[in-house]
Amino acid sequence: MDPVEALERIAFLLERQGAVSYRVQAFRTAATVVGALSPDEVERRALDGSLGRVKGLGPKTTRVVEEALAGVRPAYLTHLEEEAGGPLVEGERGQRLLRALRGDCHLHSDWSDGGSPVEAMARAARDLGHAWCVLTDHSPRLTVARGLTAERLRRQLELVAEVNRRLAPFRLLTGIECDILDDGTLDQEPELLDRLDVVVASVHSKLRMDKAPMTRRLLAAVRNPLVDVLGHCTGRQITGKLRPESQFDAGEVFAACAEHRTAVEINCRPDRFDPPRRLLGQALAAGTLFAIDSDAHAPGQLDWQIYGCARAEECGVPADRVINTWTQRQLATWTRTGRTPRRALGPA
Repeated sequence: MDPVEALERIAFLLERQGAVSYRVQAFRTAATVVGALSPDEVERRALDGSLGRVKGLGPKTTRVVEEALAGVRPAYLTHLEEEAGGPLVEGERGQRLLRALRGDCHLHSDWSDGGSPVEAMARAARDLGHAWCVLTDHSPRLTVARGLTAERLRRQLELVAEVNRRLAPFRLLTGIECDILDDGTLDQEPELLDRLDVVVASVHSKLRMDKAPMTRRLLAAVRNPLVDVLGHCTGRQITGKLRPESQFDAGEVFAACAEHRTAVEINCRPDRFDPPRRLLGQALAAGTLFAIDSDAHAPGQLDWQIYGCARAEECGVPADRVINTWTQRQLATWTRTGRTPRRALGPA
């Protein structure tokens, strides 16, 4: 087995499992280091015992490389495949919708609070079978997540163009997860937002705002013609550091989403599963579109879409109401004109 492939697969499985970032980064770093060495040097160092002295390699990553070079499947990889490589949900739950997905509208890179480079995220999405995905790093107010200033976002757009030249026909779409400010306005220059393929708008601050002002805040955002997707609408956290749902008039907000062609995100992160099923049912009844999004901050987390697909199927969400099932051209038409593909607003 190629040692770089072994190291990257281990990192992917750790990410998929939700492992702490420092464990993952050890294998990502090792893969980069080994990939930069010539195959002859890697083999020579493995034979003379000096591989572990290369900066960026530790005892566990060195053992993986040595086992791979010896023609043995690394023991740690075998262990992880057994522990974390199996199905994330039981049986056929979510599989029908997952097979229908063509892309992912919400993922992060190391330009904000993600752990991997832009191209690594795009390649992982492509290798999972996606035809496109949307890069949605954070906007500037979210400084804890290294949100992108207008200037950094412009530079990222240039990088996305380069990545697309290398990965064609796969398409990495330009986007942002834009903060919804306290008054419902957006945390980025409107002219720049208008250049992006997809805008996901989310609340990240003052999540315990009273119900009436939070409703006004969300309504202002979903009515904004620059907004395409309302991200993790309740802001809840159900594992780790718990956080209750934000309070707002869901009926009014979802009706506005349906009227203004703003999709409601089904956030697949297992620490969020947002919206909860009761609100997902309300959004469905209101006639909204949906985006089933991984909100991945690492390549292995892209696999989490199955969680959202399972929840969507449980609530009766039809595939043609999910914008991730559309082609890149259909998605672009919708974000620019509001026109949905034929049958996309059929009965639930």
